[in-house]
Amino acid sequence: MKKTRVAQPIRKTRLILAFFIFALLSPLYPSDIQCEWTGIQKIVAVGDLHGDYDSFLDILKGTKLFDKDDKDLLHWIGGKTHLVQIGDVMDRGDYAKEIFELLMRLETEAEQAGGKVHFLLGNHEEMNITDIAFDNPGYVTLKQFISFLPDSYREKQEIKIRKDYSNKLSKGRRLELTLEQIINNYWETERNKAIANPEYQARKEYRRNFREKYGQWLVQHNAVIKINDIIFVHGGINETYSTWKLEKINNLLRQELNSYIMGNPVDPPQIVYDPNGPLWFRELASPEFKEEDLKPEVDKIFKNLGIKHMVLAHTPRVIKSKKDMERLDGRIWIIDTGISYVYRSLRGRETALIIEDTGNDYKFSVWPLDFNEKSTQLIEQTRYLQERMATKARQLLEFAAGIPRDARRMGIFIGGNNEN
Repeated sequence: MKKTRVAQPIRKTRLILAFFIFALLSPLYPSDIQCEWTGIQKIVAVGDLHGDYDSFLDILKGTKLFDKDDKDLLHWIGGKTHLVQIGDVMDRGDYAKEIFELLMRLETEAEQAGGKVHFLLGNHEEMNITDIAFDNPGYVTLKQFISFLPDSYREKQEIKIRKDYSNKLSKGRRLELTLEQIINNYWETERNKAIANPEYQARKEYRRNFREKYGQWLVQHNAVIKINDIIFVHGGINETYSTWKLEKINNLLRQELNSYIMGNPVDPPQIVYDPNGPLWFRELASPEFKEEDLKPEVDKIFKNLGIKHMVLAHTPRVIKSKKDMERLDGRIWIIDTGISYVYRSLRGRETALIIEDTGNDYKFSVWPLDFNEKSTQLIEQTRYLQERMATKARQLLEFAAGIPRDARRMGIFIGGNNEN
C-alpha cells in the first residue's frame, strides 16, 4: 500500500510536468497552422530540388515569380500567385541551406504582395530531422555536411588547420597539398566518421545545429495542403489517410518530428517512417501500378478528400512531354522530373507545373514545355557538362598534387633525394 501511495504523487507530478512542457511548446508549434485555401487563381508547383539552388532560380525566373536582376538582389514579382515547393530540398545535392534561406525570404515577400509560398515537408527533411540521412550513402554530401555545421565549430577546427599549415610553411617545408585541399580532406574524413558513428562529435554538432536553426522552422510547415480542390503532397495520400482530416495528418507529423528535435523521440512513431504515409507513399506515381487498377482506389481517395486533382512528387520520372507527368487523364500529376543537377545524366529536367483557375475548370501547363523554351534543356545539359568538367578538373589537380609525394617515395625525383 505504501508503494501505491508513493507512486500516485509521482505519476501526478509527471503528468503536471508534461502538461507544462506541452504548454511551453504550444506557442512555438501551433496546432492551427492553416492547410487549406480557396479562391486561388494561379499556382506554381515545383518538385524535388535536392540541393540544386541554381535550377530553383531558373524555375522561379522562368515562371515569372522572380525578377531577373543581379543574382544577389532577386525579389518576388509573382503577385498573388501561390508557389508550392513540394519537399525534398535536402540531400544528394549541395545547396539545401541556400534554398531554405531563399524560401524563408520569399515567404515574407510573397505574403506582402498578396501571394503565398508553401514549403511542404519531404521524406528527406524528415530523415535529417530524425538523423537517419547519414545512414544512406550519398545523401549528405560534403558541402551539405559542412554547411549545416555550427559556424563556431567549423571555424574552430579550421583555425587549427590554418595554424598548423602556416607553421609548416614558416619552417620551409614543402607541402604536397594546398590549404584548401587539406581543409577539404579534413571535413571529408569527419563526414565519413559521422556516417559511421551517430555519436561522433561532428555528427552531433550537425544534428543539434540543423534541428535548432532549420528543424524548428521546418516543423512549422505542412506535409499536405489543399488549394481550391487540389491536394499537394510529397509522396501521396492512400485510402486510409484520405479518411483523416488534413489538420490531423499535419499535426501528428509535426508533433512526432518535434519529439526528435526536443531529443525525446516518440517510440514507436505512427506517421514518421510510415511507408504508406504522406511523405513516403509511392503507389499513385509508380508505373508498377497500372492506371486501370488504381482507378477504384483513387476514386475513393478523391471522394474522401473532396478533390478533383492531386499533385505529388517523390517518385522521379523521365519526361519528354507534359503527358509524361500525368496519370488518370490529369487527375494525378507527378512533378518530380529530376530537377537537380545530380539527375542530369539520367535525363532529368527543370520543370514547374502551372495551374490556372479558368472559372469552369483548370488549365495545367508545364514550364518550359508549353512555353516554346526549347533551349532550356540545352542550358541544363551544358551546365551539367560544366559541373562534370569542374569535378574532373578537381580530381586531376588532386592527382597531380600526389605525384611529387609518390615520386619522392620512389626516389625518382631528378636531382636526388628531395625529402625535407
